[in-house]
Amino acid sequence: MEEKLSLQEWIKLATQDHQSFGDFCIAAQVKQLEIEEAVLMGRMEEMLQVMQQSIEMGLTGVKSMGGLVGGNGKKIESYREAFADKSIVGSAMSKAIMIALAVGEANASMGRIVAVPTAGASGTLPAVLFSLAEARNFSMAELAKALVVAGAIGMVIASRASLSGAEGGCQAECGSAAAMAAGAAVELYGGTPNQVGQAVAMTLKNMLGLVCDPVAGLVEVPCVKRNAGAAAQAMVAAEMALAGVESVIPVDEVIDAMASVGNSMSCSLKETAQGGLAVSPTGLAWAEKLFAK
Repeated sequence: MEEKLSLQEWIKLATQDHQSFGDFCIAAQVKQLEIEEAVLMGRMEEMLQVMQQSIEMGLTGVKSMGGLVGGNGKKIESYREAFADKSIVGSAMSKAIMIALAVGEANASMGRIVAVPTAGASGTLPAVLFSLAEARNFSMAELAKALVVAGAIGMVIASRASLSGAEGGCQAECGSAAAMAAGAAVELYGGTPNQVGQAVAMTLKNMLGLVCDPVAGLVEVPCVKRNAGAAAQAMVAAEMALAGVESVIPVDEVIDAMASVGNSMSCSLKETAQGGLAVSPTGLAWAEKLFAK
């Protein structure tokens, strides 16, 4: 049996070497991929540029192929411009919501996105990265480093659990995306390797058990809005971790628990459109309408 990756072990090694978790992950990736650091970071910046393009596309108000979503990212943008002083959640989280919706809508309209870790969860990480970049004026190089951290977290989750909604429910998609974003946010704010792990653990704990129940089998409802919720969960967990709040359950055990919950989950709640919101009266009516075309 292939040995599972351990985020706790990586955090321990980074701490022993007095490295930031980002520097540890970059060194590990450079060694594993046998490439120069500049090449790795260049690839990260290329992905960030694609993310920016998907945000721009979503904010044009594009409509999805199924017609269930579209234009909501633009609504948040207009709301932010008109009522900047009335945001309930503050400017950074408001922008994160806008970006998450915009990228999700770009994906649902067949736009180009970066699947981090999947297309259905592609709005969460850009939402956190670019909203915090605006808030604290982070550079593309700093975002690229945070993206490497996010990727490393995703590798561990994939090794110990799953990144697939069809295998582990939406906790494996939006939950994993949120965990990756939370760790990346802690890295951006100069947190310790341990705080990165705490943020990942607390994010996944808050999203444990989330089912995958796409209406009509399309990555539209509830997927797009769940990305906004996932971004918020990531920012909440990162804030707690940076303040010194810690998870009672160690991060590897949380990921293992997510795998166990996914294995226990009914197939009807794993991207089959046979449970949850997909079989609500309105969900079924939309499916009938779409498939009758």
